[in-house]
Amino acid sequence: MSKRQNILTDTFGRHHNYLRISLTEKCNLRCTYCMPESGVVLSPRNQIMTAAEVIDIAALFVQHGVTKIRLTGGEPLLRKDFEEIISGLSKLPIELSMTTNAILVDRNIEVLKKSSLKTINVSLDTLHPEKFNTITKRDQFKKAFENTQLLLDEGFNVKLNVVLLKGFNDNEIIDFVEFTKDRAISVRFIEFMPFDGNRWDKSKLVSYNELLNQVEAKYSKDVVVPLPHEDNFTARNFKIDAYQGSFGIISSVTNPFCDVCNRIRLTANGKLKNCLFSTSETDLLSTYRAGISIEPIIQSAIRKKKAVRSGMTDSKDFENLTNHNNRSMITIGG
Repeated sequence: MSKRQNILTDTFGRHHNYLRISLTEKCNLRCTYCMPESGVVLSPRNQIMTAAEVIDIAALFVQHGVTKIRLTGGEPLLRKDFEEIISGLSKLPIELSMTTNAILVDRNIEVLKKSSLKTINVSLDTLHPEKFNTITKRDQFKKAFENTQLLLDEGFNVKLNVVLLKGFNDNEIIDFVEFTKDRAISVRFIEFMPFDGNRWDKSKLVSYNELLNQVEAKYSKDVVVPLPHEDNFTARNFKIDAYQGSFGIISSVTNPFCDVCNRIRLTANGKLKNCLFSTSETDLLSTYRAGISIEPIIQSAIRKKKAVRSGMTDSKDFENLTNHNNRSMITIGG
């Protein structure tokens, strides 16, 4: 099947050139919005993609137009063969990035520096050690914070992913904006989204408007500078005039960006998800291991993608938790 057949273009004309690959379902933190309190049932080891399979399947997507790959998890740096994976993917003509909690960054910094990976998203939901312990169930704030600074010192393009929860860390919005004053870092505030086991409740949501109102109440509107949208943007970005860094708002709940979506996800056990909120998945790994071309089933999966959030076209549908019979976030990949 040739590239000209556009197997990554859906029926709405959206071309999916951004592939997010989860390397593992395991994590060394237990963030409450990501992992259910009771934990998750992990896929058997023999059902997880090997390093060679990750590289080979990724290369196939690149042949059909993928230009950006992000490695996610769980925690991708937990993979013992991470160096093999990052080395193989670095040979592809892509923009390579990763999402991590940064705890293992210092152990892997030389591997990261040798790779083609330049942008790293660090999940850090609070600047207070005691709150970090509460939300992650682990006493690792110092390591996460120091390794975030290490990435900055080593010249990586660092973005902080901050999931906002009302009554927990929404009083740190200004602290995070101030964090950009003397650091060339991008803070990305993310609306709390519903997934299996994370006890989503609309009352915990900090909306785009609430967040921006809080920032504009602190700073003069004249110094809150909107930044140009990137192609296929998810975050609406701003900066405080004269600050080194910037901040963005990812409003998947109150202001979705489905019309420009170019993202697809490959889970650690080789399932293709055409939408983050989709309850259906397409098994690529079994077909690949059987020696059968996976291109037709990729095309079929992409063409089944709905126009908006897996068919949840309005807020009433989206807020109905019976419509979210999905995986937990940790087993999807961030």
